Amino acid sequence: MQAKWEVFYEKFITYDGWRTVVDGLVATLEISVFGLIIGIVLGTIIAAVKVMPKTNIFVRLLSLICDVYVGFFRGTPIVVQLLVGYFVLFPALDVRISALNAAIAIFGMNSGAYVSEIMRSGIQAVDGGQLEAARAVGLSFTTSMVKVVIPQAVKNILPTLGNEFIVLIKETSVASFITVVDITKAFKDIGSSNYEYIIPYLMLAAIYLVLVMIITFAIKLLERRLARVDRRS
Repeated sequence: MQAKWEVFYEKFITYDGWRTVVDGLVATLEISVFGLIIGIVLGTIIAAVKVMPKTNIFVRLLSLICDVYVGFFRGTPIVVQLLVGYFVLFPALDVRISALNAAIAIFGMNSGAYVSEIMRSGIQAVDGGQLEAARAVGLSFTTSMVKVVIPQAVKNILPTLGNEFIVLIKETSVASFITVVDITKAFKDIGSSNYEYIIPYLMLAAIYLVLVMIITFAIKLLERRLARVDRRS
């Protein structure tokens, strides 16, 4: 084992392999953070459409489109979505985009499908009287949702959103399928340079574990703070 550590140290320190790892970690965090932001925005819009009263054909058509969207992204593997998006869809639309930005966009759209269901359950958990009261004082449906219902829903689903972020962190390990050098690809390259994979992969697992622990701790702190605010109000 000592010899394996020496080989890893030489590649990681002497030949600046740590720089690739740092760049890969940054790419992983960029995909996860921006992907979650996109997912929250898309998911909130889709959830609002799904709970909107189906009073006309336009709303029903929007709801059907949302169903197809959610069905596709929840029904196909993220690897397939990456490959189709980067190598088929974007070229067909003549969209010139880097592999990293493509990964952010595709992970964001994937997350949006899952967040939409999370957000929809959160909205439905809010007392219906809140929406009725907002409408009674003259607010439109959209304004009532944005200012009254959705803020309460977000507070209710915060732990689940945290889990979605953790899932995104781990799923970015497949971003290398479209040539993104994420942290998984960085350690894989270090191992493949001398065919010694044990130490690089153990280090990779440790970094993912630390990231998940940090996110979990941050979510618990935020939950406690929100609970204190609720008790004071």
